[in-house]
Amino acid sequence: MEDKKYIHIISHTHWDREWYLPYEKHHVLLTKLMDRLLETLESNPDFKSYHLDGQTIILDDYLQIRPEMREKLQTFVREGRLHIGPWYILQDEFLTSSEANIRNLQYGMKDAALWGGVSKVGYFPDSFGNIGQAPQILSQAGINNAVFGRGVKPTGFNNTVSEAENYESPYSEMLWRSPDGSSVLGILFANWYCNGNEVPTDEKEAQKYWEQHIASLEKYAASPHMLMMNGCDHQPIQTDLPEAIRVAETLYPNIEFIHSNFNDYVGKLAASLPQNLKVIEGELRSQQTDGWGTLVNTASARVYIKQMNQLSQTLLEKVAEPLSAFAYLQGGDYHHHLIEYAWKTLMQNHPHDSICGCSVDEVHREMVTRFEKSKHVAEMIIDESLESISEKINTASFKKWGEDALPFTVYNTTGWDRTGVVSITLDVKRDYFSAGVNKQELKGFPLGERTLVDDKGTEYHCKVEDLGIAFDYDLPEEKFRQPYMARRVRLTFEAEKVPALGFTTYAWVSSSKHNDNSSLIINENEMENNYVNVKINENGSLTVTNKVNGRTFEDLCVYEDTGDIGNEYMYKQPNNEQALTTKDLIAKVNIIEDTPFQAAYEIVQEWEIPASASDLLDKEQKELVWFTGRKSERVDEKVPFTIKTVVTLAKNSKGIDVKTSFNNQAKDHRLRALFPTDIKTDVHHADSIFEIAKRTNEPSHAWTNPDHSQHQQAFVDVSNEVEGLTVANLGLNEYEIIRDGRNTIAVTLLRSVGELGDWGYFPTPEAQCLGEQTVSFCIYPHDGKDSATKAYKDAYQYQVPWSLKQTGLHDGELPPVHSFVQWESANLAFSSMKVSKQSGDVMMRWFNMADESDTLIVKTSETYKNTYESNVIEEKKKSLHVDGNKAIHVSVRNHEIVTLGFEKKLI
Repeated sequence: MEDKKYIHIISHTHWDREWYLPYEKHHVLLTKLMDRLLETLESNPDFKSYHLDGQTIILDDYLQIRPEMREKLQTFVREGRLHIGPWYILQDEFLTSSEANIRNLQYGMKDAALWGGVSKVGYFPDSFGNIGQAPQILSQAGINNAVFGRGVKPTGFNNTVSEAENYESPYSEMLWRSPDGSSVLGILFANWYCNGNEVPTDEKEAQKYWEQHIASLEKYAASPHMLMMNGCDHQPIQTDLPEAIRVAETLYPNIEFIHSNFNDYVGKLAASLPQNLKVIEGELRSQQTDGWGTLVNTASARVYIKQMNQLSQTLLEKVAEPLSAFAYLQGGDYHHHLIEYAWKTLMQNHPHDSICGCSVDEVHREMVTRFEKSKHVAEMIIDESLESISEKINTASFKKWGEDALPFTVYNTTGWDRTGVVSITLDVKRDYFSAGVNKQELKGFPLGERTLVDDKGTEYHCKVEDLGIAFDYDLPEEKFRQPYMARRVRLTFEAEKVPALGFTTYAWVSSSKHNDNSSLIINENEMENNYVNVKINENGSLTVTNKVNGRTFEDLCVYEDTGDIGNEYMYKQPNNEQALTTKDLIAKVNIIEDTPFQAAYEIVQEWEIPASASDLLDKEQKELVWFTGRKSERVDEKVPFTIKTVVTLAKNSKGIDVKTSFNNQAKDHRLRALFPTDIKTDVHHADSIFEIAKRTNEPSHAWTNPDHSQHQQAFVDVSNEVEGLTVANLGLNEYEIIRDGRNTIAVTLLRSVGELGDWGYFPTPEAQCLGEQTVSFCIYPHDGKDSATKAYKDAYQYQVPWSLKQTGLHDGELPPVHSFVQWESANLAFSSMKVSKQSGDVMMRWFNMADESDTLIVKTSETYKNTYESNVIEEKKKSLHVDGNKAIHVSVRNHEIVTLGFEKKLI
């Protein structure tokens, strides 16, 4: 290291939009901070620049109250004194989906460009762990660095640095590499992002301040260019920083103190680093620690928030966007403005203190409203797209069954052909109010003898429910609303092999029915199809046999309950407590569905669990006793806890669907579902962000926390070469591989706590999650390595709701069965299909699930005039060759994220 030292001081504030105060209270404080900032930038040219926390939403929030400041903001951004982006918000990386992480970057960089500049820094100051694919995502976006506060080095709850020999990196600076080989310069806030806070202007105070801070900087620095962050959470601006820097320069003439910014700092740092920086690989989850400061249990705080997020994300990225792209390819509109509004509304729930469920109750009440708003916009986009596409489908072939045929289309917006049970409500007859409604006549309208067919005449058994009459309305674009009464039925059936990114059209037609008396029911507690056998045991647990290889899994879906005297951030079981389980209960089992295509049982378990923790917990919380030192236990008083579990098996499914509901009236506890695998392996896999992450079952030797919970997105899998068990979920983001000798998968269903935690006492009674709760998951036994990929694909499809739309009898340019995009690959997973606003091109993304290279083959059509390789921010990189079979072949590295652009021909 050269003798001369440089200290780069970056002014900032870490702005949590909502946390220990509700949004609008923080909003008022933000307005005051921004007013002061603009005043300072304007009046003091020596106050060089300010880093606006890496998130462009701060500008939007400020302008809600101070719209007249837009021009002034723009001036400072363009002058390089106000540094913004690259994110829209500072998200939690693990709890937001792969595509949500990308949309966050896309919208942030787009907005920053409109303002006049973007800070090219991968900014993760306070993320509760960092995803393994972040270096690849950043590299594709043209960002060569990542700055983060957590994940490496032994650190405690508030990033207090522990002394240990086996640091993942001996320096604040390191190379961080993704599984595909992409790497960026990693910069750890080893002394946190407030290590340059409140620099003194008094010479004596400054001497003492700098002696301490310079020593702390040098302890971890690999370069003479060192970083001090002048600010902290909601920190007011230090307006006299230029004077403080002048004092420091007087005290230390051999050090150059620079009022800097990340673009300049990273440039200087990169040019001065040694060649032997440590390389760190993949996920940064603080696994080389004692385990008490990872904040991973935020994945189970307020599970209802995670469930709403999973649904909202999925509707946007896996349904609304691809359906809108289908419509666009047929000449319809792609409503960029509505999709952006829905995404930005949703992403306002994605900051770490929001989606993690670790804020005060008012914050999470407002989140529920935002989730609903985003969902409602997505539903409108979906319905309009379905209408646009369905009217272009040729359904005339169904006329051979008569003019009263009722056609409808089943859409599959996932990346693979799909089979599954679907339901649709059909209007058999409508009477509009404008023409008069005879309700008695409508009620008595005969349904007749009917059956369900596809366009080839293949008949499908379906369950028909007569719904009677119902009120509804149309909202035409060119005239007043049109209310009507409709005679309705609900059809439920198993749609088979609906093409990927496409649809199959069916019709309910007049025809004699063919009776089918087949059943999946074996007896009062057993069902099976060609793939699995499911037995329901006396205690309500499941015994599942994979009929392909004969492997049987015992004791699946036993429920476990323990006390929790922690907080929204961290789970803490009372000392010396024994877990309660449903293993010794006697369950009531009833058959609730028996059709040729599906069977279902309801399992009812009458249980009692402790009502809450003792009064000591309330005292310990108020007295700020740190959660690891609490002595509270659970009370002896019990409350009823009835669990109703519906277990469903479809004819052609390899998975067992489970829906669990309960009325939680207990406090201070955690409920999990257990899945013993009895599979011999030291590792397991979990779905993460553009990655099937491989993780060890055993924590590091430094780990002392009895709990080893971890993050998941769609599923967790335990398998070896010959056998495996995958458990998929809907919005259940926490699991643990229990070290019980059985490699049991434990999925958290509920965590009830009563305080926020962290730096003070903030009671959160609504985090107890009292009341009715429903959770869903799906169990997939498989044959190990060779079939695990198929189980993963099924688990991804499990996340995505089907889309169905009734239509009429008409001609159209689209056939009754159609795929808009045909592709193939052994190991790639489809991620998204959307339209780029800047180019108007159709953008599709996949990622390689495997640790080996693969080839993506996409068949093109006359719809496109050019196809090219792109990146995560939808820039055109390289045109692709179309072969004689109208296909493109793209080589894909192991774990690579690949985006293709398809330039649409003008119609």
